[in-house]
Order: sequence, then structure tokens, then C-alpha cells
Amino acid sequence: MATGDSSVGDIPGSPSALPSFATRRCALTLLHSLSHRSLPLAFAAFATATLLTLAADEAYAPEADDQALSCLPEETFAEVPRDPAQAILVKYLSRRFLIAADATERMVGAAYSAAREVGLDPLVVLAVISVESRFNPIAESVMGAKGLMQIIPKYHPAKVIAYGGEAALWDPESNIQMGARILQEYVYRTGTLEAGLQFYNGAFGDSRAQYAQRVMAERVRLLEVVQSRGALATVAMHGG
Repeated sequence: MATGDSSVGDIPGSPSALPSFATRRCALTLLHSLSHRSLPLAFAAFATATLLTLAADEAYAPEADDQALSCLPEETFAEVPRDPAQAILVKYLSRRFLIAADATERMVGAAYSAAREVGLDPLVVLAVISVESRFNPIAESVMGAKGLMQIIPKYHPAKVIAYGGEAALWDPESNIQMGARILQEYVYRTGTLEAGLQFYNGAFGDSRAQYAQRVMAERVRLLEVVQSRGALATVAMHGG
């Protein structure tokens, strides 16, 4: 069992009487990196390894892990690529609604994150934003609905308070998170996405479900954009 205290019975004898793990590892690293090149270099590597090992008898370094890492070549980690679908949607929505690319990227990313947290389709969340506010974060209706997802604060006081008050409704990320949670609760309460969307719009009694149809038509449009532009990008990459 590891106790986190290496001074209690982990290694017999005095620590200063043994070469540090870092030094031995450093020596082996040098030996491995040089010995396969030529005999003179192999001899030099062996001599260097021996000297490093002997030097450890006189100076024990407690920061062994740091020293070991210093012997290894630095690694370069590639940046995690953005979801290709999000990149396509950012470009499309930015042009369609005349929004700066950085702002659009922020909203699309927030929609994907919020949808993932509550178990909704991110394209549905983006479609609601398109229908409700056309991606205008300061949109406000005559009924008092505010922000990207047009949330009426008096109907959701607990959520508004939880996110920091009405000022949060003007913050894109907070508004999207609230809106996605509200929609998810309505879907759960009514039993279907269509009914949940109607409830979200305050039109639950509309037997034709016109609002839900608008949102789902917008979702289809966004999906077609992703699929068509994704296919074009694939063709371009393969020189088609």
C-alpha cells in the first residue's frame, strides 16, 4: 500500500548511499540515445553514465522526478481540433446573421456545451436561438423576453437567481444554459420534443404546433448546411 511517505520503510539504508532514481534514469537515457551510433560514442556514453551514477553518491537530490524529466526531450502537443460541424456552423451563422466570427463561435460553443449537459440536440438549441432572437444577445420582446433564447425572467425566478440575476440574461453563455435547461424540463414534462417546444413558446394549446415546426425546419436547415459543407470539405481534401 502506498502511504505517500517514502522515508518510512520504502528503501533500506540511507538515501544518500544510493544513486538517485533521476540520475540513474538520466544516465540510461544518455546511454540509450548515443550507444547505437558508433563505438567511440558508445564508450563516451558509458563513461558519462558511470560518472553521473557515481556523482549521485555524494549529492542526493530530493527533487528526483524533476531531474529525470530534464533528461528527456521536450514533447510538443498538438492543439485539440475543434469539432468540424461547429466550425461549419460558425462560418454559416456568422454570414447569415452578420455577426462577428468570434461572437458566433462563442454562442455555438455555448449551445453545444449546454445541450450536452442537459441531453438535448445542439442543433435544436441553435434552431431555437435562430427563431427566437436571430442570434442577437440583447434582443428583448414586448412581453419582457430577454436575450438569445428569449427568457421571461418572471416565469423562471429560481433559475435567474441561480445564474446571478437578470443581468445574466444578457450574457450569451448564461442565457443559453438557462434556456437549454428550461426547454429540457418542458420536454420532460410534456413527453415529446414538439410539445416541449410549444410549451417553451407559450403556445401549448396550438394544435398545429406552428412554433415547433419552425424550430424543426430551422434544425433541418442547419443539419443540411453541416452535411453539404462537410461533404464539400471532404471532396476538397481529397482533390475531387
